[in-house]
Amino acid sequence: MSTTSNTRLGILLMTATTMVFALQDGFSRHLATETNVMMVVMIRYWFFAIFVCALASRKAGGIRKVAKTSQPYVQAFRGLLLAAEICVMVLGFVLLGLVESHAIFASYPLIIAALSGPVLGEKVGWRRVFAIAVGFCGILIILQPGFSVFSPAAIVPLIAAIMFALYGLMTRYASRKDSSATSFFWTGVAGAVFSTASGIWFWENMSPSNWVLMLILCVLGALGHWLLIRTFEVAEASAVQPFAYLQLVFASLIGITFLDETLPMNVAIGAAIVIGAGLFTLWREQKAASAGSNH
Repeated sequence: MSTTSNTRLGILLMTATTMVFALQDGFSRHLATETNVMMVVMIRYWFFAIFVCALASRKAGGIRKVAKTSQPYVQAFRGLLLAAEICVMVLGFVLLGLVESHAIFASYPLIIAALSGPVLGEKVGWRRVFAIAVGFCGILIILQPGFSVFSPAAIVPLIAAIMFALYGLMTRYASRKDSSATSFFWTGVAGAVFSTASGIWFWENMSPSNWVLMLILCVLGALGHWLLIRTFEVAEASAVQPFAYLQLVFASLIGITFLDETLPMNVAIGAAIVIGAGLFTLWREQKAASAGSNH
């Protein structure tokens, strides 16, 4: 298969991935309004842990080889951080809805770009610094600080974006010594341990219909991660990463169509600025990487 068709397939897979994750967010929001957020995330992680263990068992050397790492504390903290971030983000869905939460969360690539210098020692040029500044202006437009309509709850998805950015940076750091299979395994297992230790205290009885929705949510989570793995198997990350922003589009459509949410003008304008700035930083990173590979 040619590189072009690989990229095309990668784009299609990334589009499907974002659609599945947006559906997952819709189910998460519904379930978290009827039961405890911690319990919803805990059950999601049980299914996720089974999924990563099943994948690891099919690799050469099995689970023992995949789980082996020289940086267990880094890997465990990555898993803990992602599980905590999901709890915070689902809380954001309940407080703000999918549309505004995702509009704010879309800033995480800019946060990664801003922190990649001090955290990983990567060079960040003035163009990317300018794009990051523009992107955060977009976030201010969404948040509207100083206006009477500003809700303190809007800080929740911003905290989630910062946590996810730190998770992304730690994943980059971990990849210097570990394979993606090892990092993925630790993400699921460490996250399941953390979410169980914190979520088991919030167990509540759920109706049969909500258990069905919970099962669908778990299947969507596994399917989304499988699609994401396939995406990066067939295409370069730099080629498909911009299409990750489609999750904001799909989540907004679900929120507006099924959850009676609205898209305020300031959120639409701010999200457009954030996405534009994020796409520019991705383009600059890709250009810098290609320039470095030519030397």
